[in-house]
Amino acid sequence: MSTNDRIPLYQQIQDYIRHVIASENMKPGDRIPTEKELMDQFHVSKITVANALTGLANEKLIARVPGKGSFVAEEADFSPGNQPLASSLKGKERTLATGMIGVIMPTIHDYFAMRLIEGIEQALNDEGYRSMIMLTDGKLDKEKDAIKDLKALGAEGLLIFPIDEENYNEEILGMKLSGFPFVLIDRYLPGVETHYIAADGRRGTRLAVEHLWELGHRDIAICSDSPLQTVTVQERIEGYIDALKDKGALINPAHMITDFKPLNVLKDAEAHPLYRYIRNRMVTAYISLNGRLGVQIYQMAKQAGLMVPEDVSIVSFDDPTSIVEEFSIFTHVKQFEREMGYQAAGKLLEVLRGSGEGKSYSKMLIEPELVIRQTSGRVPRT
Repeated sequence: MSTNDRIPLYQQIQDYIRHVIASENMKPGDRIPTEKELMDQFHVSKITVANALTGLANEKLIARVPGKGSFVAEEADFSPGNQPLASSLKGKERTLATGMIGVIMPTIHDYFAMRLIEGIEQALNDEGYRSMIMLTDGKLDKEKDAIKDLKALGAEGLLIFPIDEENYNEEILGMKLSGFPFVLIDRYLPGVETHYIAADGRRGTRLAVEHLWELGHRDIAICSDSPLQTVTVQERIEGYIDALKDKGALINPAHMITDFKPLNVLKDAEAHPLYRYIRNRMVTAYISLNGRLGVQIYQMAKQAGLMVPEDVSIVSFDDPTSIVEEFSIFTHVKQFEREMGYQAAGKLLEVLRGSGEGKSYSKMLIEPELVIRQTSGRVPRT
């Protein structure tokens, strides 16, 4: 495979345009090859050419005029230090300095995701970068497409909240092998060494169990509505088991409630297996592995005629009720999502600057904190 074969087509087009401008001594206002000419020459689609030209326009090397074409920009700088040619990289794939970082998330429908993105945005803005966010809806195919699309659009690196399945996303493995910069957030791929940052899930569930135990609870359930048994879920369950073992408690598998689908509509709650579990008062306390599920447990308890925390206590991961911490009613495991996003973006920018080259991959675990609010109380008297 030649060096050129390893360079994305849009980057080949950009390097070609730079060469044409330099070799023909073009001046500001001179027209560069048309989109049609570039499509024919490189045998690519219009969108690939458009992506290439957009990147050059963002660098202020060309100006695009709708309906007329693209021209050498007035402020174009083609001094030797501003011509990053692929040939200078000794055969390694080059990433164009677009100032854009790709962010891939399953959803942004909860405060965890919102706070995480706030931290990422702050870190990128501090360093003059911008982000482009793509959502996967928790689907592996969408994650693969998002990685391809962001790389094609000129992302210098990626921050990925990954899908966790038995079959790893080969796009992530491909980036690792090719050296494309990326950092995984919240979960990692077992057996695949990468840069990774998350809150310490084992420590989080230990804090929750110890708090409920001190309140007198002995029948404590742990609940997850994740459709996949992700690494994150597994680690939190392991922390729950370890904490109970340390208390000398027997582990009841029936209290590890993970085999159910998310509740989409509250009016359907009475047909949900978790509702029956709550109504029959199988346990006195619940640890929810995400904030959304914590709210649903709270709602189902009220629908079953139970009071929180008088009849049942709830501890959730993340604060599900308010983006303003002081207004929260939920006892929750705080994972410092903004800090997580800020550190993840900072690590990626460090890799982009080359300050991490030659070093091993970093696994950063943020120490969680238990925030005690109104949904946990002493075990009800029988």
